[in-house]
Amino acid sequence: MAQEDNAQEAAPDTPGMHTDGAGGARRRPLRVRHVEETVEVAVPVRTAYNQWTQFKTFPRFSTVVHAVEQVRPAVTVWTIGYGPLRHRFAVETVEQDPDAYLAWRGLEQKPSHQGEVEFRPTGSGGTAITVRMLLEPRGAARILTRSSRATRLTARLVRGELMNFKRFIEGLGQEGGAWRGTIRNGRVQHEHPEPPRSRVAQWPVG
Repeated sequence: MAQEDNAQEAAPDTPGMHTDGAGGARRRPLRVRHVEETVEVAVPVRTAYNQWTQFKTFPRFSTVVHAVEQVRPAVTVWTIGYGPLRHRFAVETVEQDPDAYLAWRGLEQKPSHQGEVEFRPTGSGGTAITVRMLLEPRGAARILTRSSRATRLTARLVRGELMNFKRFIEGLGQEGGAWRGTIRNGRVQHEHPEPPRSRVAQWPVG
């Protein structure tokens, strides 16, 4: 279901974590103007999440993603398009919580975008996957994406890709790999941080 907020000129939020009034941490969902679609898949949350994190497998089920390259721990380069048309752009994963949440932002100047995907268990033992996307166009493209027709087209594309993923993971029955790390503000969080390095030179002995 596509949703469009009336406050079109408000500054968009970046997906991530913030502190609520009670002092606890909670996620801040996209607002202002975004597309939101949900699909239920008949595999457990861990399986759905693990497969989703295998970005390089997206071309195996997607109708628009042709290639994904991992260039840094939190940065990937995607090639998308229809027919002979291709568009290549970098994406940074800014937040990632295993089995729960992943948020990203495009690194292009224009047009740019941001999005998030949530994974929630269902009563039947499956997974509800929700994708939200916010486009941040510039110039003439900004006027185009304000139209409800453009929003509906984007929503239809997101819905189609989610259905493709559903058929793919349900056909596999199990994940083909996984990345179980956590990312905060675009930085991978290491389970055991490296100890601070001494400024004293360590000379070889013997």
